[in-house]
Amino acid sequence: MAQTRHDVSDRVRVRRNPTRGHYDRASIDDVLGRGLLAHVAFFDGRDPCCIPMLYAHFGDRIYIHGSTASRAIRALADGAAACVTVTIVHGLVLARSAYEHSANYEAVMAFGAFELIDDEAERLAAFEAFTERLLPGRWEEARQPNAQELKATAILAMEIDEASAKIRTGPPDDDESPDAERNVWAGVVPIVSSYGTPVPSPGLRPGIPLSPSVRELLQNGP
Repeated sequence: MAQTRHDVSDRVRVRRNPTRGHYDRASIDDVLGRGLLAHVAFFDGRDPCCIPMLYAHFGDRIYIHGSTASRAIRALADGAAACVTVTIVHGLVLARSAYEHSANYEAVMAFGAFELIDDEAERLAAFEAFTERLLPGRWEEARQPNAQELKATAILAMEIDEASAKIRTGPPDDDESPDAERNVWAGVVPIVSSYGTPVPSPGLRPGIPLSPSVRELLQNGP
């Protein structure tokens, strides 16, 4: 999926601040690889819907999962056209004027249609990818899904037909404007992500230490 600004379709071309648009596969994969939550938009035949979902991404596909009884999962499995967005916010951009306020972020918008995955090996690989996306190393520590759990879970995959990334960095855009003469602080307030002290489950038996995956997560951070 090697795209340039000149050969992408109108539905993924970045029009507002077009220099922030990125269409190369490396930029798109980079954001998808670091994001955690996707918003999946589709039309279910009656209403437009947008559902926040955990996801996994490897190869040319975005994977989601849910209950086989889920309305969203059923609609997407039937081939409803979908738009998937992933956003990582890095900072608040504070300008002198309300109009120029913004945020620094990385975002991906991808279009395609999901299909139900029946192959058991691919389903299990997707389950592993979901688990490892939440916490690397957790797949080998936790009990892996049994036949009943696999049967109750629908795994869907979307081949990325078209996608683009949009990235904003840097200070507010009014440094060279008349507003720069105003006595109002302007700049960027970074948003820093970190993990807090783990809270044990109420039913955790005494004496069970933190898993190695959790210790590594706390040591290395996001």
